[in-house]
Amino acid sequence: MGLFTSINIASTGMSAQRARGDVIADNISNINTTRTNEGGVFRRTRTVLRPRVQQPYWRSPFLPQMLDNGPGQGVRLVGLEKDYTTELRKVYDPTHRDAILEGPDTGYVLFPNIDIVTEMVDLIEANRAYEANAQVVEGYKSMFQRALEIGGR
Repeated sequence: MGLFTSINIASTGMSAQRARGDVIADNISNINTTRTNEGGVFRRTRTVLRPRVQQPYWRSPFLPQMLDNGPGQGVRLVGLEKDYTTELRKVYDPTHRDAILEGPDTGYVLFPNIDIVTEMVDLIEANRAYEANAQVVEGYKSMFQRALEIGGR
């Protein structure tokens, strides 16, 4: 394991959690968007995160060096996906410009499938994960600093 491997792994976590926070902020800002440029109601967006190394990780003393994939490479953002599984919120407001005009739901407006409590919990989780990765970087930085002080004596 190289000198900066742990810092690199923690930095991938920090960038993934920052992206997650940006997506959550976008969801919260569009909580009342009933019409998008693509047409239709805004849908909640989720981040898809995967490990950088796709092979399963294991250590064996009998594993040849060329097959050892190391201690891990961190996380990566694979993409963003819209949530089509959760139902849209229906609010009765016949004066709204996007109210349904015909059918059994006449007068109802479809709002995004965003729950502010869920979004805030996800935002706190992303923030805590970011902080944990930042503390790993800070810990290694102070360890390197202490090693330089010891070596300089």
